[in-house]
Amino acid sequence: MSPRLSATWTRWAALGISAAIVFLIAMAGRSGWRALHSARSLHPTNARDSVANAYTDRFGDGTPDFLRLSDPADQAAFRRWFTLIAEYQAIRPAAELPAEITDCASLLRYAYREALKRHDENWFVTSGMEIAAPPGEIHAWSYPHSPLGAALFRVTPGPATAQDLQHGAFAQFADAKTLVERNAYLVSRDVRQAQPGDLLFYRQFGQSSPWHSMIVDRIGGETLVVYNTGEDHGTKGEMRRVTLGELLDHPQPQWRPLSGNPNFLGVYRWNILRGNQ
Repeated sequence: MSPRLSATWTRWAALGISAAIVFLIAMAGRSGWRALHSARSLHPTNARDSVANAYTDRFGDGTPDFLRLSDPADQAAFRRWFTLIAEYQAIRPAAELPAEITDCASLLRYAYREALKRHDENWFVTSGMEIAAPPGEIHAWSYPHSPLGAALFRVTPGPATAQDLQHGAFAQFADAKTLVERNAYLVSRDVRQAQPGDLLFYRQFGQSSPWHSMIVDRIGGETLVVYNTGEDHGTKGEMRRVTLGELLDHPQPQWRPLSGNPNFLGVYRWNILRGNQ
């Protein structure tokens, strides 16, 4: 073969190899796109079936494990957002308080839901909150992007099962009694065991709405408690932020968080924070 023919053959061979490589890459990309498109086009029932196959509740408390925040960093982020959001409602002008916050349970629902959201610029605009140094984000999941969608609170008894996805075991609304019985667990009746983001629950016998809740917070070395008083004989409820010391010296003994107080149910913690136990 002459040098000229040899060079020409080499160029054509190189072009052929390049064309083959481009063709293979294109086919691989096309196959990948088809696979991605196929996964995205799954029927909702198939998606639910996939979730159902991995539906577990290792504590049997009604909260599926995919909601639990197993990473300590996620738990810390949730606690910080939850307490910041609750406390902000106590210091903002009453006229700016979200309309949905009318009692103690609605404060818990609001702060819980908002803590689990993504806190982007739109969130700050919508919430009207101003935070100088926002905490880090929760990485495990964000509301409402979970298999349960907007239904965030457990409202039926029993452990979590795959059938919960169809049987309305979760809802956007839960009263104080449901929050303490289905969505949180008892830590202690010793208030000294409370951590920021924990809950104090009471049952005031003889009242039309006997279940009450408060949120524990801490600034520096001082423990604070945030709550909404709820409507009282037609008077609109108010946001309150008091020190734990003030609550322990409350003029009405039934509101003191003491183990000897039969109205004080104890310190409770959200089920989703059970993740690394």
